[in-house]
Amino acid sequence: MNRKHLNIGLLGFGSMGRTHTWAISVIPFYYRNPPFEARLAGVYTRTERTREDAKSEFGFAKAYSSEDELIADPDIDIIDITTPNIAHYETIKKAINAGKHIYCEKPLTTTAEEADEVARLSSDAGITAQIVFNTRFLSPIMRAKQLIDEGRLGRIISFRSSYLHASCTDLAKSAGWKQDKTVCGGGVLFDLGSHALDLVYYLCGNYKKVWGMSQIAHPTRLGMDGKPWQTNADEAFYMLCELECGAKGTVEANKLAVGANDDFKLEIYGERGALRFDLMEPNWLWFYDMEDKSGDLGGERGFKRIECCGRYPEPAGIFPGVKAPIGWLRGHLGSMYSFLSAVAGEKQVGPNFNDAAHIQRVMQAAYESDMTGAPVVIS
Repeated sequence: MNRKHLNIGLLGFGSMGRTHTWAISVIPFYYRNPPFEARLAGVYTRTERTREDAKSEFGFAKAYSSEDELIADPDIDIIDITTPNIAHYETIKKAINAGKHIYCEKPLTTTAEEADEVARLSSDAGITAQIVFNTRFLSPIMRAKQLIDEGRLGRIISFRSSYLHASCTDLAKSAGWKQDKTVCGGGVLFDLGSHALDLVYYLCGNYKKVWGMSQIAHPTRLGMDGKPWQTNADEAFYMLCELECGAKGTVEANKLAVGANDDFKLEIYGERGALRFDLMEPNWLWFYDMEDKSGDLGGERGFKRIECCGRYPEPAGIFPGVKAPIGWLRGHLGSMYSFLSAVAGEKQVGPNFNDAAHIQRVMQAAYESDMTGAPVVIS
């Protein structure tokens, strides 16, 4: 088998940079005979020590002295972007102009106009460009997509999607860049809400209209310099949404949920069935089928727990085995594999920049609604 050699240049080496590095490195364990051979060719971060550590400890071939140097290197095939949100737009444009394929952490940009522009530019350039909506690649979500596409739920009526963290509840903890709107461009709506919005979009279709309301419960907290700092990014965001298919529901992103860990829950209700998913129990999908017989004492009806576990289709599922439990990282691994396979010439199945731009338009509409108090139709 002729494998395509892909040299990856990583921008940023925080938690998501490390996550992407892990995903690239372990692909040969989880996928049989991938159509590519990925190489950690280069890394750049603003801190010299961090990029040198990435090279020496994680196997990158070269640490670059600037972002521009990495992007301009003709040996680099792919630009992997894990930098703060506000930097994405300019970086993506430079990568497109250099003819690189692009793998970008969400959100794509900080405005809908920027997102639409880079989506158009990437399409015109003929490159492979993918946004990191990693929860699409968890086996229960893949099974949910199958059931919906098979018509097992019938017409979708309503939904609930919520992503809860507790990261803004500790006032003794200094604020990070994701709580500074001048760097992140948006608050929890961008960080967690993008995922919560995307799964509804992926499984049920385009958004039509949104009502939004933000919340900052702690307007003053410690800044990154240890001094009092005024919070300027939403800590929680609540939405009422209508889809083009007519379904209505709620989407919540919240970092004020005391006791929460990585609590992402999704419920979808149709005329013939329903689905429930909980990221804290990522091996299971709950399915209610109206075709099941009803009767005295309930008959055979009820939510059934489908054991998805490691039951990924070929060429995945070979390690550690189909019954092995999965976790959050498995979604990132599936996302990375789908992108690299597309670069190698296979059909792209992961979310492209047009998908990312739609979610960006929804989030911008939600912020507009929050300011005006009125619903906003998605352009």
